[in-house]
Amino acid sequence: MRRTLVGFPDEDLLLLDAISTSQHVSRAELIRLAVSNYIEKFRSNDDDASAFGVWKSQKLDGLAYQTKLRQEW
Repeated sequence: MRRTLVGFPDEDLLLLDAISTSQHVSRAELIRLAVSNYIEKFRSNDDDASAFGVWKSQKLDGLAYQTKLRQEW
């Protein structure tokens, strides 16, 4: 595991210390969990890219389909 130096406001450190005490984990572990959760959330947003190309197997003209849908309005 590699180390990094990160600065936090005093208020955040006080809250982290309170949470770490109540959860019985170290401050470092809380920060690791927070970063892991953020990365997981960030990766889940990449799933949106999987929608690209969904219609490529369709044998219809996109503009014609759009016009047909708009006629329903």
